[in-house]
Amino acid sequence: MHIFKTALLAGCLLFASSTAVAQDDGGEIWLNPAFATSLDNATSVELETAQRLRQDPRNDTYFARLWINREDNQGREWSMGVEQRWNGPDEREVRLLQQIGYDWGPLEFRTRLEQRFVDVDPQTGWRLRQRLGTTIPLTPSQDGWSLTGDAELFVTLRGTEPDGQTGVTGLRTFIGFERSYGRYDVSLGYLRQQDVRDAAEDRVGHAPFVGLTVNF
Repeated sequence: MHIFKTALLAGCLLFASSTAVAQDDGGEIWLNPAFATSLDNATSVELETAQRLRQDPRNDTYFARLWINREDNQGREWSMGVEQRWNGPDEREVRLLQQIGYDWGPLEFRTRLEQRFVDVDPQTGWRLRQRLGTTIPLTPSQDGWSLTGDAELFVTLRGTEPDGQTGVTGLRTFIGFERSYGRYDVSLGYLRQQDVRDAAEDRVGHAPFVGLTVNF
């Protein structure tokens, strides 16, 4: 089973490296603090934030998401959320989010549907995001370090502009390590964000990633 998981992680990395011939690369830093609490055995609330610090001339991005999560008796997690996003100094965006997380053997899936309201664009955008990943424990302890990796495809169903690009518009891949320290969950790794653009170079960001979730 661990051999299968390792092969999957390697596949995620190979998928990340199969980019277009021409691309615009840039360095970034991603910080992902979050705060979560359980309301009962099946329901939780989470405030997720992110700070995406980017090299000029790209704009920094910040967001705050409020999630309510509910796990069913099959182990699937259903979530609804709302997000406020700041894209540089001049653009604001609100997103409505619907999501389901589920496992199939060693594979971890997450499917998310977004409705996007960008203040400088005239129409509501719709986007589907599908993530596939896996986690490999590195120690016998449940709270020990694990190796984790995933790949997430972004499919735009309707752009926020009338003539906006649709279809596959992004690919995000991540490889790193995670563990729990009591009520703190830590994630450290490398994240690669590829924005797929029509009639232009793909834009690729390479970022060290630091995530910290505090559970109350």
